[in-house]
Amino acid sequence: MPDISVYETNMQKSIQNFKEELNSIRAGRANPHMLDKITVEYYGADSPLNQVANITIPEARMIVIQPWDLNMLKPIEKSIQASDLGINPTNDGKVLRLTLPPLTEERRKSLTKDVKKKSEDCKIAVRNIRRDAIDNFKKLHKQNEITEDDLAGCENKIQKLTDKYIAQIDQLTDDKNKEIMTV
Repeated sequence: MPDISVYETNMQKSIQNFKEELNSIRAGRANPHMLDKITVEYYGADSPLNQVANITIPEARMIVIQPWDLNMLKPIEKSIQASDLGINPTNDGKVLRLTLPPLTEERRKSLTKDVKKKSEDCKIAVRNIRRDAIDNFKKLHKQNEITEDDLAGCENKIQKLTDKYIAQIDQLTDDKNKEIMTV
């Protein structure tokens, strides 16, 4: 009987990646993960923002970024302005403040569409893993390494795993959409 744990691990990685993408989507409240994809040039190398500054959330709609090196204020400010966050930082010479405006109804609907698209992409990734697994099992069956019953059992197990992870994706999507639509 072939080992399906490799495929389950790949599905788990897809779910983890999906969770990280959801964390980076702004849902009205300040969240330090919104800044995860922002990089800053630091001594000639692009570094993630959280490696060159301390990021705190003093209020529900504010993020404070305090660089460890004050010379990094301007480059961090430029990186944030160049990002797709749509927030202009306030620079007081020591820290950068990002004040998150309340989301408009139109923006909330746009964000839920983004979540839906990311959800579909993740489902496609999980289904591709299932397809690869089944193709591999069929190849083993053709080479007479597994029996017809083993093939059916493996296909059944991989389908149950797929269903489990698709349900997880749907739940994560619903939770994120509720969070976005909550005013």
